[in-house]
Amino acid sequence: MDGDFRHDFVRERGALKQHPALVLNADYRPLSYYPLSLWPWQEAVKAVWLDRVDIVAEYDVHVASPSTRIRIPSVVVLKDYVKPRKRVAFTRFNLFLRDEFSCQYCGSRGDLTFDHVVPRAAGGITSWENVVAACSPCNLRKGSKSLRRSGMSLRKVPRQPTASELNNIGRKFPPNMLHDSWMDYLYWDAELEA
Repeated sequence: MDGDFRHDFVRERGALKQHPALVLNADYRPLSYYPLSLWPWQEAVKAVWLDRVDIVAEYDVHVASPSTRIRIPSVVVLKDYVKPRKRVAFTRFNLFLRDEFSCQYCGSRGDLTFDHVVPRAAGGITSWENVVAACSPCNLRKGSKSLRRSGMSLRKVPRQPTASELNNIGRKFPPNMLHDSWMDYLYWDAELEA
């Protein structure tokens, strides 16, 4: 086997890992904005082969088997509509997303933790309505005191978000890599500039 061929093959395989497909629901909206609904190129090709998706856009890169050559899909749309979840799971990530990755006391971004507004020591529970994102300095400053005793205030009242609200917030935090072919589908329902 020619050494140059092997080098080209290995380099090409590594490059293909960099070609994710944006997955759209049957209504042509992403399944989720944050994290953005992406599949590895292998999953997208498999879904095409199984006739579960239609290809909307493609990369200028091909993959091949002994009998088939296909351009890698960059945008696929599901043939069957997936009903979005109505209930949002109470997770650390979703809490930080609800609070837009900023401290709810001072507004800083960065190393976040979470804080119980009504401290657990005072009977506060772990719920959407009682937990907020907080930076370490604010969390330490507040400690196990009430808001009034700590002299601190919240930027907004904590509440349980809807799935739609989290999706809309997620649109404010695009991933580092956005392919040009995705743009028409990521912000198609956004208000156009005049």
